[in-house]
Amino acid sequence: MPRGKSNQNTDILEYALAHLEKERSEIQAKIDHVRRQLGSAAASSAAAPAAPRKKRVLSAAARKRIAAAQKRRWAEHHKKLAAAG
Repeated sequence: MPRGKSNQNTDILEYALAHLEKERSEIQAKIDHVRRQLGSAAASSAAAPAAPRKKRVLSAAARKRIAAAQKRRWAEHHKKLAAAG
């Protein structure tokens, strides 16, 4: 291989490396900025930790009322479909 071409490749690679390192530092600065923003948001939300919600339990009568209301809604819906069709 000619010596000039090897030297030229080295110059190109060094230039590319310097450019990529510059880009990496810019990207790292942006990442750090976003992390600081997330850190402040996490700190404000972590200040008041929420207690886990208790599971809501419906009585049998409430379940029956809900089921009856849904059956009425479906009956009306099917009645409208039959009248339109």
